[in-house]
Amino acid sequence: MIVTATLLPEGYFWSFDMQTPDMTTINAIPASRPMFRAWLAVALLCVVGCLNYLDRIMITTMRESIVSAISITDTQFGMLTSVFLWVYGLLSPFAGFLADRFSRSRVIIISLFVWSAVTWLTAHATTYEQLLATRALMGISEACYIPAALALITDYHRGPTRSLATGIHMAGIMFGQSLGFVGGWIAERSDWSHAFSLFGIVGIVYAFILFFFLRDAPQRQTAATTERPVNFREGVRNLFSTRAYWLALAFWGLIGVVNWMIVSWLPTYYKEQFNLSQSIAGLYATGYFHTASLLGVLAGGAWADRWSRSNPRARILVPAIGLAIAAPCILMASSTDVLVLAITGFVMFAFTRTFTDANMMPILCLISDSGYRATGYGILNMVGCIVGGIGIYAGGALRDADVNLRLVFQLAAGVALLCVLVLLLIRPKAAKGA
Repeated sequence: MIVTATLLPEGYFWSFDMQTPDMTTINAIPASRPMFRAWLAVALLCVVGCLNYLDRIMITTMRESIVSAISITDTQFGMLTSVFLWVYGLLSPFAGFLADRFSRSRVIIISLFVWSAVTWLTAHATTYEQLLATRALMGISEACYIPAALALITDYHRGPTRSLATGIHMAGIMFGQSLGFVGGWIAERSDWSHAFSLFGIVGIVYAFILFFFLRDAPQRQTAATTERPVNFREGVRNLFSTRAYWLALAFWGLIGVVNWMIVSWLPTYYKEQFNLSQSIAGLYATGYFHTASLLGVLAGGAWADRWSRSNPRARILVPAIGLAIAAPCILMASSTDVLVLAITGFVMFAFTRTFTDANMMPILCLISDSGYRATGYGILNMVGCIVGGIGIYAGGALRDADVNLRLVFQLAAGVALLCVLVLLLIRPKAAKGA
């Protein structure tokens, strides 16, 4: 007679043969239902990530339409993204704490409801002040999503599928970014506000779907009834007690500068440098760029999972290698007058830089306690977004001062190389990998 006992973290059951007196016949058999739930969670969250980042990117691809409808300067337009990032970043640690303290799935669902309402409200903004206010509100809603989502995924995936699962979720985000050109396309053919109305309604419908299907991981549900409540101050103290977390924080802040300076101004760069239409520039800057990001995050996740079987630093080394390739690609893309070479360089940057996205939460799992992962990622987000917002705003100010975007991108390439050096200094703690 075969008796099934405790569920293992990796999604296996211990089974032992009661007919064997000393019970030495012990096997691990796959638990298909828990693994189905683990991958279902990833699939459901991919759609939420897609919607979140579609909103962030499509506003950059409809710049000309917004500027025409609401008279603003380039500095003010840059501020729309900057204020979103600053609010998003400042609230991320507290939002991460909510996901550590309460149900991660419920935090995600509530954040999507709020996101949908604010997206719909954005469509009704008629002044710069109103538009700025909706971007700030969007920062509040989205701050609650990423820390909770990534922590939920690592709750479900506790081993050889962790980076790939994280990468697949990030691929959903990249897919949303690659659809960013839809905003410019809709804005050219009707009105810039129509896209926000449409996706606000889509978000409301999907939030109801999540309410019925998204759940916390079983082991976290059990822990929630037996462990003491998470304390915010204790969590912050715990995280900052290690040198590795300080380095991770510095790295994430620097990579935020690189990413947002390029992503936010790339549509404008293509349009002005190569005399392209708004929709075509948006396609090159989002469709091609973020499709490459999607492939890169999957490749980086799969590579890190495979390499981590023989090298405990693999989840650190893979993004370091990616950025070492990305930096010269930025330099090439921003130095050429040949459109094909520029597209190729920025696409290669997009592919290799996203090795980081697949592995940042797994890196955090190597250097922090499991009870504070969402809080830890929230703090990383705060620093990355605040620094990134400063970078975007500085880019707009430089443009108003007639500084070419080529110089801005070349500066980003130098920062990417600095990121490699910081990342290589991080040392994991083997005991923190669960």
